[in-house]
Amino acid sequence: MNVPPRFTVSRAVTRAGDAHVALAGELDHTTAPQVREAVAACMAERPKSLRLELSGVEFCDCSGLGVLLETRLCVLLAGADLVVAGIGTQLARVISLIGAGDILAEGYVKADSILARSE
Repeated sequence: MNVPPRFTVSRAVTRAGDAHVALAGELDHTTAPQVREAVAACMAERPKSLRLELSGVEFCDCSGLGVLLETRLCVLLAGADLVVAGIGTQLARVISLIGAGDILAEGYVKADSILARSE
């Protein structure tokens, strides 16, 4: 009997310079490093944007939230735009509980928006 993995990460960078990272399963302290590695691999190719697809995330603990917030900061500080998509009910609730709804929300964030806030 084949047991499906409890977490998968897929990543790609297109010729146009758009990176895509999709997560599926349980995002926790044991799987967060996989996200970190996938994002780092994409960012090493210096994309102009990164799309973070979260529709497959079934569970997320504080370590998972940490890596999502870290991803946001990493992408924006590298000068790439960020697109967050597919935030499900459980993940939205956890994001809301920590008060990060305005920081980690679905939609498009331009890299220069983080630089404008720091000036």
